[in-house]
Amino acid sequence: MIYLALIVCFAISILITPLIKKLAFLIGATDRPNKRKVHQSIMPRLGGLAIFISFIAGIMIIQPENPSSLAILLGSLIIVITGFCDDLFELPAKYKLFGQLAAALTVVFLGDIQVVFINLPFGGQLEFGLLSIPFTILWIVGITNAINLIDGLDGLAAGVSSIALITISGMAIIQGNLYVVMVGSIVLASTLGFLIYNFHPASIFMGDTGALFLGFIISVLSLLGYKNVTFISFIVPVIILGVPISDTIFAILRRIINKQPLSAPDKSHLHHCMLRLGFSHGQTVLLIYAMAAFFGLVAVIYSQARIGGAFFLIAVLILFMELIAEKIGLMGKDFHPLLKIMRMLKINTVKNRL
Repeated sequence: MIYLALIVCFAISILITPLIKKLAFLIGATDRPNKRKVHQSIMPRLGGLAIFISFIAGIMIIQPENPSSLAILLGSLIIVITGFCDDLFELPAKYKLFGQLAAALTVVFLGDIQVVFINLPFGGQLEFGLLSIPFTILWIVGITNAINLIDGLDGLAAGVSSIALITISGMAIIQGNLYVVMVGSIVLASTLGFLIYNFHPASIFMGDTGALFLGFIISVLSLLGYKNVTFISFIVPVIILGVPISDTIFAILRRIINKQPLSAPDKSHLHHCMLRLGFSHGQTVLLIYAMAAFFGLVAVIYSQARIGGAFFLIAVLILFMELIAEKIGLMGKDFHPLLKIMRMLKINTVKNRL
């Protein structure tokens, strides 16, 4: 049954995306070029609706049993309506946040999806208590927006989301979590069908309808596999989503350093920086795909490592991310503290040899 559902989801996504494209032009859900945008022509931006419709078709076929299933579907509907309204009317940020919070609260309270405690590596537990609900909501809203922020190039958000879904579903197979495997696979098949039209040169964008939905469903699926777990395994979904999370973190740091509002838009996200380095549109997307796949591979290795190895791997990964960020200018072209330290050490080493 699951294989039939995957084929149907993939096929529906391929078949209805051209219809969604026509609908987007008909109702005015289009994206016009401006100084912050990479595209040069008016583009339909309602493609995420095709992903969501295909996803619903797959759910109807396999009808996965889980106490949280209805709440997840309701939360998904809320987030898709929010994205649809934004694609059509360009909602103010506060209304988009309200929709995201409503979707997150739905799965937290109706689906009872919460991170209650974490088993610490050297014994004992970290009890979240009253912070359990805020922490879970922050995770869902944060990942939802992280996927939305990387949706800046043709096929970027869809491809990175697909890689994350492959990793999450693969980890769920190892854990024996059949529900996450089924739902993750359905979303993956629906996204891949849409990606045929969305990869460079794209004929349609997923818009906030798609980016918010993918971010929401990925955040929820990652939580379902890692509730009440060890500190080590709780880091796994953070690594899996390393590309969108790191891009978001560096965007926040960049705005703090430049004394700008956190909500201020700019053209210094990961994909913007790589384009400025001279990579083509297609090359930039493929390189970020490779980064996302690298994070996924690290997550799998990390999940099998012992405590010492896991902490060492995290330290190396953080150092690697910081070096890449400084090298390509993610925090600003003049902000290179780690590279400056390395240059000073190199100069001192040379002087000592002389």
